[in-house]
Amino acid sequence: MTKKPPLIILTGPTAVGKTELSIKLAKAIGGEIISADSMQAYRHMDIGSAKVTPEEMDGIPHYLIDVLEPTEDFNVVVFQQMAKEALNQIYSHGNIPIVAGGTGFYIQALLYDIDFRENPEDNSIRMELEAAAKEKGTEYLHQLLAEVDPESANAIHSNNKKRVIRALEYFRQTGEPISLHNKLQHQKESPYQFLYYVVNTERSLLYERIEKRVDKMITQGLVKEVEKLKEMGCRREMVSMQGLGYKELLDYLNGESTLEEAVSVLKRDTRHFAKRQLTWFRRERDVCWLNLPEFDYDLERVLQYVTAQISDTFPERSIFGKR
Repeated sequence: MTKKPPLIILTGPTAVGKTELSIKLAKAIGGEIISADSMQAYRHMDIGSAKVTPEEMDGIPHYLIDVLEPTEDFNVVVFQQMAKEALNQIYSHGNIPIVAGGTGFYIQALLYDIDFRENPEDNSIRMELEAAAKEKGTEYLHQLLAEVDPESANAIHSNNKKRVIRALEYFRQTGEPISLHNKLQHQKESPYQFLYYVVNTERSLLYERIEKRVDKMITQGLVKEVEKLKEMGCRREMVSMQGLGYKELLDYLNGESTLEEAVSVLKRDTRHFAKRQLTWFRRERDVCWLNLPEFDYDLERVLQYVTAQISDTFPERSIFGKR
């Protein structure tokens, strides 16, 4: 029987401290990092995405960072394809891939090799739904989705036009709710031998970290970053501009809110996003939670715990002391 290739997942809510821990882990086990972040893939979007800097990388190879222009679409299918290419590169180096980032849907797609049955030849249904969204609003489409696929409607926010349209399009194409398809896909066995870690902390502390991070982004020049993107022709409806920090600041630059209001909305929406991330990870199977209070917030202790588990799981690999 062929041994499955190894894979480490290190995820958690935004601002919990995944980046630092992932780099420490990569150094400890001879790992290379694949970013599972829907915004860090974009060039020119550094501050708002809290993109890992070359200094922070500390010599650890990172993949799927700065690979697209803001005018390009980045979605789960593109991620899956790019991430698989990165996995093959890392395995060819004899190293262990660490998928680090907070986009749970992307992680799930890679981990279970989910088939999205894309049909790029026929986009007539999508165009029809997009026209309906323009005329009647995304809320209208969300109500249509609730009628045919209540489970998806419950899981997808009514403002998430792209995913609402995708779920309706899938139903129209196949007659099957996308929630059922995803459930069946999720029951698949992973092609990887994996360890799946979710870093978490106390809710109040996480929200405090989010507030501080947003304030730091403003100090670092987030307004100027969004201003530059606007000058490059980036508009609110682009996939890249849907990211937290970008659409709020764009509203401010377009005179639709004050800076104070935009920052307040950004903090609120980031807190809500962190909450939704945690809800997603709680639904995942085979997850090991790394609750930081249990380690007295000591990352070295977390690292010792994780590396011991990795050593037990992959005993045949001489993975330690590579860096």
